[in-house]
Amino acid sequence: MFTDWAQALEAESLPLDPTSAQQLAAAARVTARSSHDKHDMTLLLDALGLPTDPDTLTALLPLIPETGDKPVTTTPAPEAIDVPVVPLTFSNPVQELLDWAAAHPAAAVRNRANRITADLAELTERRDTEAAQREAEEKVARAKAELERAQEELRTVKAGTRTTAAATAGIRTGSGSGRSREELATIRSWARENGYQVADQGMVSKRIQEAYDTAHQATARKAG
Repeated sequence: MFTDWAQALEAESLPLDPTSAQQLAAAARVTARSSHDKHDMTLLLDALGLPTDPDTLTALLPLIPETGDKPVTTTPAPEAIDVPVVPLTFSNPVQELLDWAAAHPAAAVRNRANRITADLAELTERRDTEAAQREAEEKVARAKAELERAQEELRTVKAGTRTTAAATAGIRTGSGSGRSREELATIRSWARENGYQVADQGMVSKRIQEAYDTAHQATARKAG
């Protein structure tokens, strides 16, 4: 805050709680002469416990130097961070450029090369991961399609088996004549009574069935 040691010592020699207006005024004048602007003076007065009312500030403004050496603040340069270079497989021009940058004497260039190499490695890993994911999804889709086709074939086979079983049952029941078991039993009884040879089970010959139908048609005509 102070650019002159004499002024600093003069300000420090004042008591923190001055008991007279003269001491307050002297401290305020020293503070004003050591200020860079009105804002700086107000902060200093307030820090020292000196009056900061408008009248005091107006009276002290002429004491502020017209020019002053303002403190210069410098921001320290960030420290260089060495990132290990991961060797990657690129096209020759890109790899040559990265090799040149990695061996550059300037730390900023080397660090940029390291960051680019790390980014490229991350992108390569992400590309390979997404490609593997797509391949897995395609395999799952193909497996689902194969499963659906197999299930459809199984349903078709089951439906055909039911149809075949029903047809077989019809053959066994009606012996291929479209007649019920009761009708076939009646025909067998009639055939034996009329001198025909017929088995107790199995198919009844077409000749015997026609003879049975003819006899019953004639009987029906006579009855009518």
